[in-house]
Amino acid sequence: MHRGRAPRIYGRDDTYMTSGVRTQPATASTAGRLAALRERLAMLAVLFKLRVVTLLLFAALGGAMLGSGGALSWGAFGLLMLTGGMSAAGASALNQVIERDRDHNMTRTRRRPLVTGQISPRAVLLVGGGMVLLASGIAWAVGNPALAIWLGFGALIYVGVYTIWLKPRSPLNVVIGGAAGSAAIISGGAAAGAWNDPGVIGLALLLFTWSPIHFWSLALVYREDYRRTGLPMLPVVASQDRALFWMLAHALATGLFGLLLALHPALGWAYLLPVGPATLWMLRESARLRRDYSGKRALRVFTVSNVYLSIVLLAIVVVTLVVGG
Repeated sequence: MHRGRAPRIYGRDDTYMTSGVRTQPATASTAGRLAALRERLAMLAVLFKLRVVTLLLFAALGGAMLGSGGALSWGAFGLLMLTGGMSAAGASALNQVIERDRDHNMTRTRRRPLVTGQISPRAVLLVGGGMVLLASGIAWAVGNPALAIWLGFGALIYVGVYTIWLKPRSPLNVVIGGAAGSAAIISGGAAAGAWNDPGVIGLALLLFTWSPIHFWSLALVYREDYRRTGLPMLPVVASQDRALFWMLAHALATGLFGLLLALHPALGWAYLLPVGPATLWMLRESARLRRDYSGKRALRVFTVSNVYLSIVLLAIVVVTLVVGG
């Protein structure tokens, strides 16, 4: 027997007794902490809408690459990712503070952390608002007032114009609200010192027309949710013929802007190789809504619209790097 050390007697549940006190192995404690950390990170990902933020940063990068002709500096890239991510995440958190009561009544959003009470609305309001203000403040402090203005403008449109004013009142909510995504692209151009480059403006127009077909198709999937909460999304308040007309009109406009971007000196035929077929695919899937105006078909259009925008942005980044970088 070893003196000065109490023997460990293991039980069937993998605990052990030390001096008569039952304790848990260190591995169980570590696993618990890791599980709690994963839960907290998952909650923050939902609160700040990190999937949406990632897409907006990708769009902003597309604007920056067009504005710089593929010669974006690492400093400008880092500034854009930092401030753009902070502003978009902060605005997303503010959106959830404002919409927490409506989110409670929707199947898609009823598990958001502000609905379930995982975090205080006041804390989110302070943190989200602070992130938006700090993002513009950093951009201004480093000598890029255009970036600061477009970051603030995008957050203002998303929180003030879209969430507070238009979403509960008008079917035009996602049409005007799409300007928030366009502002992200122009902020990318501003980070490169060329926010008014024709290619940047063209990509911003593409996102402006893309947003309605993207969100209206999602609203068609969850139209009962929107009807129950009283939100006037187009597929809920308009006839099928009228909703189809506007959805297909925006899909056509999106495809047109996507193809016209090939005229930019930094893109050309290399850009069209992937974007041309992707445009036809997106238009074909959208047109099929005329034969099958259902949630299942709408979900397909929603998914295809996401893939289409990703192809456009990826083509812009790759081609500008090869041609201009």
